[in-house]
Amino acid sequence: MPIEPYTFIATSGVLLAVGIYGLMVKRNMIKMVMALEIMFSSAILSLVNFAYFRMYGFVDPILHVTAIIAISVEACLIGIALAFVINAYRHYKTLDIRELRRLRW
Repeated sequence: MPIEPYTFIATSGVLLAVGIYGLMVKRNMIKMVMALEIMFSSAILSLVNFAYFRMYGFVDPILHVTAIIAISVEACLIGIALAFVINAYRHYKTLDIRELRRLRW
């Protein structure tokens, strides 16, 4: 029984919804970074899905290479975001977004 592309599209949609929920509801900065990671994974899953199911019997290697590059860029961005989170925690002793917004002048 072959796997249909709609299965992966639905999975990607669910991952995107979970990521958006995490960004909208959670106030902890680490949880928000994790939600961004889930959203990036959703986009990469969609890209690989479209690369595999583009033509019957042919897998597009360009889109797979693009997905590998996107994963490496995503890892760099998440590393930078976590560095900002650590710096904010060391300076303000909190990871709550609401508390950090009150510190504006």
